[in-house]
Amino acid sequence: MAKRQRRAGGAGGAIAAGIAVCLWAAGCSGPGAVTEDSRAADAVPLLHRAADTLVAAGTSRATTSMEMAAGGTRVTIRGHGVYDFRGRLGRLTVRLPQDPTGADEHRPITELLAPGALFMKNRGAGVPADKWVRVETATLSDGNLVTGGATDPFAAAELLRGARTATYLGRTELAGTEVRHYRGTADLALAARGAARDARESLAAAAKGFASADVPFDVYFDDQGRIRKIRHRFSFAGSRHDKPVAVASTTLLYDFGAPAAVRLPASKDIYAGKIQE
Repeated sequence: MAKRQRRAGGAGGAIAAGIAVCLWAAGCSGPGAVTEDSRAADAVPLLHRAADTLVAAGTSRATTSMEMAAGGTRVTIRGHGVYDFRGRLGRLTVRLPQDPTGADEHRPITELLAPGALFMKNRGAGVPADKWVRVETATLSDGNLVTGGATDPFAAAELLRGARTATYLGRTELAGTEVRHYRGTADLALAARGAARDARESLAAAAKGFASADVPFDVYFDDQGRIRKIRHRFSFAGSRHDKPVAVASTTLLYDFGAPAAVRLPASKDIYAGKIQE
């Protein structure tokens, strides 16, 4: 597989989200009926238009989990919130792991996800409790796929534009909803080429910053072609030339159409001082 030095060219164009609804519609019959065999043949086009289908869906609630493993240490960061796919805006409450004594290491962090930017409150590291920290995602070596402790749900879907091949693994049930399971590997550089403008630079940064530009994934779609669960496995270089850090990021999307009003902080509420390491 290609390493980070490899650059992929060309990306499948996004297909209108309405086609996804037709392909997934239940109860089709006659010569044009969609079969399980055709699901396998349609895997890559379906993955490439996953982000467009979410935009058509509008909004949803989201639950996130990020597991990091380095050496013998493993931590899990969890979050929950809402996302507006049309406005590319999200709000998550992210909880860091407890320390070994059972006490909370940190108050929950509020994160606002916006095109090209990540806002964090209760960031700690010398930042006043009433102030936000603003980070340009294109300046992060991982494009904010990992830094915030939760992968931006829209970026997770955009990453699927980098899928070259995928395997259809059949139907299963997820939280009472029938879904179809696909597995494959996405190329970050290819995903960046096909992504929406506001996601392109962040994914390009990740393609350069991760230990590998290849990202294995598992994704589950409902009968409307909407992502219900997606799991990515990232690998990036550890500090002090340690072994690469393995990260598994899982996002669950549900309650489509839920209110998802996200208000970004005013400039006077953004911290401009030095952030401690």
